[in-house]
Amino acid sequence: MKRVLLAMSGGIDSAVSAVLLQDQGYEVVCGTMSLQPPLSEELGIRGGCFGPQDQENQATLARVCQLLGLERLELNLGQDFDREVLDYYRASYLGGLTPNPCVVCNQRMKFALLPAGIRSLGADFDLFATGHYARTGYSDELGRWQLLKGVDPLKDQSYFLCLLAQDQLAATLFPLGGLTKAQVREIARSRGLDFLLGKAESQDFLSEEDHPRLFDQKLVQPGEMVGPDGSVIGRHRGLIHYTIGQRRHLGISGKPEPWYVTGLDAIHNRVMVGQQSFLYKNRLIAENVNWVSIPPLAAETRAETKIRLAHTPAAGTLRPLPDGSVEVMFDEPQLSITPGQFAVFYSGDILLGGGTIA
Repeated sequence: MKRVLLAMSGGIDSAVSAVLLQDQGYEVVCGTMSLQPPLSEELGIRGGCFGPQDQENQATLARVCQLLGLERLELNLGQDFDREVLDYYRASYLGGLTPNPCVVCNQRMKFALLPAGIRSLGADFDLFATGHYARTGYSDELGRWQLLKGVDPLKDQSYFLCLLAQDQLAATLFPLGGLTKAQVREIARSRGLDFLLGKAESQDFLSEEDHPRLFDQKLVQPGEMVGPDGSVIGRHRGLIHYTIGQRRHLGISGKPEPWYVTGLDAIHNRVMVGQQSFLYKNRLIAENVNWVSIPPLAAETRAETKIRLAHTPAAGTLRPLPDGSVEVMFDEPQLSITPGQFAVFYSGDILLGGGTIA
């Protein structure tokens, strides 16, 4: 019997993953992260995926583990989370970028520090598993593990896993990848986990209200708000408050049509604004590209590119550049391409790779 370390949070997805793995004959061990000291309390953060609900989630998780007979191993990664995820988040916004902390958290925390830390406690396991809606496969032709979309298009989470490496994919199971959310809820109901059905889904990383609390306000400097013709039309409150495509809280009125944030200039501390037409672009450059399911590109390749989680992958051509970055040329202009977010490349269900939009 193989032993599987399952990353669990107290939610329905990881609990049903445990049930499915047990049904398949695996011995399942629960691995969970706690974030101490509680940075959320120190900073006055009341919402988001980290901190505020930690105590409640751990209590629910303890109930799940008792019901399923799981050994529960808890690892304190609070300081690591602050260094690996929150510092990345802060530096991105202060630099005029819009980060995706969930992608980075998966790469650095859940798939790296958590299993490594559990091993350091003396626990042994053969495989790692999570409750992500994604799938893996192996290509004999390429000699590589491949990452595939989950079958439920409304829950597919492969985008968040674009920075995983071959050794991580080789050792990871995604029990929910072939299921829909409705099927997962039915399994929970039939297996005595109905108390999880009313539990709220995973929250956003941070609420809009709490977002400024992560920053040293001395580093948040107001500056000029500039229109399409280069004229100064107002003042902004600091780059951390803005992202490409934003319409609310701009303080712009009296225009015949809505205006949006069209660009962020960290060097000159400026926010560029304009009409929606200025948000459409037909190309981007992605840097620090991680090739997941295929070797690094050697020639132009057709693919679909997803520029944010809620974006429908758009057809275009990937062109490898000499420095390892990739130019994406879309067949049709795309709305609000945002530096700092991840461009993730697909061929049908196969996630080819992804990198940071530069």
